[in-house]
Amino acid sequence: MPAEIADPVTGWGRTAPTAAARLVRPRSYEEAARAVRDCGTRGGIPRGLGRAYGDAAQNAGGSLIDMTALDRVLSVDAEAGIVECEAGISLHRLMEVLLPLGWFVPVTPGTRHVTVGGAIGSDIHGRNHQVSGSFSRHVLSLDLITADGDVRTVVPGTPLFEATAGGMGLTGVILSAAFRLHPVETSLMSVDTERATDLDDLMARLTTSGRRHRYSVAWVDLLAGGSSLGRSVLTHGEHTTLDTLSAHAARGRGGWGGWGEWGSRGAAARARRQPLAFRPGQLPGAPSYVTQGLLGRTTVGLFNELWYRGAGRRRTGELQRISAFFHPLDGVPHWNRLYGRGGFVRYQFVVGRGQEEALIRIVRRIVRRGCPSPLAVLKRFGAGDPGWLSFPMAGWTLSLDVPTDRTGLGPFLDELDEDVAAAGGRVCLAKDSRLRPELLAAMYPRLDEFRALRAELDPRAVFVSDLSRRLSI
Repeated sequence: MPAEIADPVTGWGRTAPTAAARLVRPRSYEEAARAVRDCGTRGGIPRGLGRAYGDAAQNAGGSLIDMTALDRVLSVDAEAGIVECEAGISLHRLMEVLLPLGWFVPVTPGTRHVTVGGAIGSDIHGRNHQVSGSFSRHVLSLDLITADGDVRTVVPGTPLFEATAGGMGLTGVILSAAFRLHPVETSLMSVDTERATDLDDLMARLTTSGRRHRYSVAWVDLLAGGSSLGRSVLTHGEHTTLDTLSAHAARGRGGWGGWGEWGSRGAAARARRQPLAFRPGQLPGAPSYVTQGLLGRTTVGLFNELWYRGAGRRRTGELQRISAFFHPLDGVPHWNRLYGRGGFVRYQFVVGRGQEEALIRIVRRIVRRGCPSPLAVLKRFGAGDPGWLSFPMAGWTLSLDVPTDRTGLGPFLDELDEDVAAAGGRVCLAKDSRLRPELLAAMYPRLDEFRALRAELDPRAVFVSDLSRRLSI
């Protein structure tokens, strides 16, 4: 198991680079255990496909345990809808295997290029949180290498499971997991789109839609103020049934997002013959060099106006590929380069139900600041899951991308952190690269339990990351 020096290493946001990390890539469970035992004085942290936006999977001067070689599907129960797989497999690969069998992953974030280990360690959420919760809710068991090099089978309802789900890799290295799947009849989505005129209108629509749709998400224009504060394009989706697909094929229905995406009634008929085919499209990748400031207020303002106006007032029943609905940015390789060499901060927070006025105040501050975020998204969360450091809680979550070249960005985000904490909310650790440690306990009230379990299981601090050092976890 050769090691190499990985320099520099960053998260997907391309900020806070790590220097002189030792990268090891185990190809067996024995090599993974050896990598844990040989981490050295600076410790180690498991790493998947590098899609955490901040410094959660970085370890300056220490070890990075790259788990992507452990990527086998171990078993699929196609009757019960249960898969067991190694932690290094990606959700993309699972979709290739599972969709032809009529099953879909229970939760997916905005990219399918994350590993199962990363999905559990970050306790990822998606557009269906109000219905399905986060990823860990569907996990039946997992195998974990702890700091002593032993492998433990961990099940829900135990302290170690609740510390590992959302624990950012700090309890050990996940080797494999078994989890429940969601049944589907096709690899297409039936999509409804509508506009919301302001933030109050948006929250009312999301509250109502949560009772009618499995998946809901809203793009928000964070440059629109006044009476248009929070104007949005709201998208709902359901997995398309065979009956719905047959009806579309018979009518030859077209239009943006519908069969016009493939071009003809013949394409609809082919989709009916192969309803579970998984064929994600891909555009040319972003260039390696993009001028800093390209995504400034003027450019993003024009994009926002065109996107909002182009959405129309309401469209229903349009058909989209699963990849286009859930993972549109995956179609542009290296899209994170579009923010320039300085990268960007993805800031995501959640505030609880009953804190709608706090959300409005925070959005108003962001709009006044003029943050040019073309990818601002609002979702409604259902009840949180038991992970001690799991991010979701019942309420409202807003995420936005901000280029790092914005003057005064750091102090401004520090002020937003204070607002979020005062409202009883929290920021997402899988996205974070700059939160101050003194706010962490207020945001995550079970932090002391997490620290106590870590101290018991890992007294030598074998599992360490740049994030854990920065936040004193």
